[in-house]
Amino acid sequence: MEQPAGGRRPRLVSSLALGQRAWEVTLEWERGLLSWRDPQPPRGRDGGNCFVPASEIIAVEETEIDEKQCSSGKWQKMAKPHAFTVYYVKRAQKHRWRCSEVTFWCVDEQLCNQWIQALKELLELQKSRPKQLLVYINPYGGKQQGKRIYEQKVAPLFSLASISTDVIITEHANHAKDNLFEVNIYKYDGIVCVGGDGMFSEVMHGLIGRIQKDSGIDQNNPKAPLVQCNIRIGIIPAGSTDCICYATVGVTDPVTSALHIIVGDSQPLDVSSIHHNNTFLKYSVSLLGYGFYGDILKDSEKKRWMGTIRYDFSGFKTFLSHHYYEGTVSFLPAKHTLGSPRDKKRCRTGCYICRQSKQQPEEPQKNYGLEHNEDEGGEDWKVIKGKFLAINAVNMSCACPRSPKGLSPAAHLADGSIDLILVRKCSRFNFLRYLIRHTNQDDQFDFTFVEVYRVKKFQFTSKHLEDSDNDVKDVGKKRFGQFCRDHPACCCNLSNSIWNCDGETLDSSTIEVRVHCQLMKLFARGIEENSNDEAIYNQSTVEQLL
Repeated sequence: MEQPAGGRRPRLVSSLALGQRAWEVTLEWERGLLSWRDPQPPRGRDGGNCFVPASEIIAVEETEIDEKQCSSGKWQKMAKPHAFTVYYVKRAQKHRWRCSEVTFWCVDEQLCNQWIQALKELLELQKSRPKQLLVYINPYGGKQQGKRIYEQKVAPLFSLASISTDVIITEHANHAKDNLFEVNIYKYDGIVCVGGDGMFSEVMHGLIGRIQKDSGIDQNNPKAPLVQCNIRIGIIPAGSTDCICYATVGVTDPVTSALHIIVGDSQPLDVSSIHHNNTFLKYSVSLLGYGFYGDILKDSEKKRWMGTIRYDFSGFKTFLSHHYYEGTVSFLPAKHTLGSPRDKKRCRTGCYICRQSKQQPEEPQKNYGLEHNEDEGGEDWKVIKGKFLAINAVNMSCACPRSPKGLSPAAHLADGSIDLILVRKCSRFNFLRYLIRHTNQDDQFDFTFVEVYRVKKFQFTSKHLEDSDNDVKDVGKKRFGQFCRDHPACCCNLSNSIWNCDGETLDSSTIEVRVHCQLMKLFARGIEENSNDEAIYNQSTVEQLL
């Protein structure tokens, strides 16, 4: 062991056996880095250095090994070996993480114990790691594999990392949401949901609602500054759609998500609140879509018996119907944020734009109805009237395996803004061209009928409600809807669409939406820029650490 300098913890350096060869193993206390290298690599092989930051070590355990495994060469016929195993994160292909392990041994029991103690003390310094989790499992979502995925792939990793869990199997819709208003959430370091986007939405609504209730905040007040949720949510993907997991981790893989939870990653996330006539409706963190995506959801909900193929069927049917909707969109541009929806600056781990937006102050709110066109800070509201095939507002890129770029490739997870995409009435052929661009590298906003804005707030009012406060089911709308049902060839749907709110239906046509900057946190770190195949830690990263 090297002597400490200036009162710092000493650097631990030893010659330990790995397999049947001696390796130089180093623990850098100040930098939090474990490394091992082969000082005399076999002929014809490069001597490689392996590095693991302490933040990505999962666990350290004393290990018993068979003496036959180490009875070779100079290690032969020596005293009983003493070993320890280090479990750590190893990066695999396409943003996947795996739990890898390396076992070191020596014949000096005291030296072995010294290494075990030093590594465990280093892990204790990782204060962001959860110790106790509340887990909700949806056994019905997706392919009904949530319980099996958790028990076989996730629970063993939590146990290895010494994380205690309280597991609740949900029995009906809103079970998790209702339960979060009853349990003592403050004794947990995080909440884990096993399921799809619907399960996450339920947990999110329960957690945000509980925090606001405990803080005395009225969620029905659209101008109320919401209290930030510091209890992180972890997502174990097990649903038919896992958009949020894909956009924050880069892959929908249960093991990868479990490892992000174990190492205590934290990714802030913007949340949009949706109101109608001073009544709270829902929260949204991914897609809020009216028109095309609303119609797809509305039709697919009637065809649940078809399974996941219903989305393709309903999408094709909705495309052929080619309905457009008239209305007014008013919005407040997000001038406080850096960048724009078309700047090609993707949101990745440690995103500079999101860091600059951290702790954006909630400005005092005025009544900002359509009769007002100026905000408290003197910013002008923009008003657009027209006929729209789709109105989409996204808090994140909404990327998925089918659409690697998503609806808005440069949308940011935590910059306090939402990307508002307006697709005006156009020919069916042009709309198809627009949809195809979601699957390739072309600029999907490069059309005369597509507009995109980065906004802090927006409102939408259906044309048929602009002069009336009646409900969407009033007699006039029924009459318009009946006309289109009687004339299916008509491409102008005079009735209203619905909103697709993170994959759930929202019937109110007139809404007001406000973005709350970094309202909640996930056990994630954003998509890593480079996902090296079979890499532990590349040399450039190590040089930065050193």
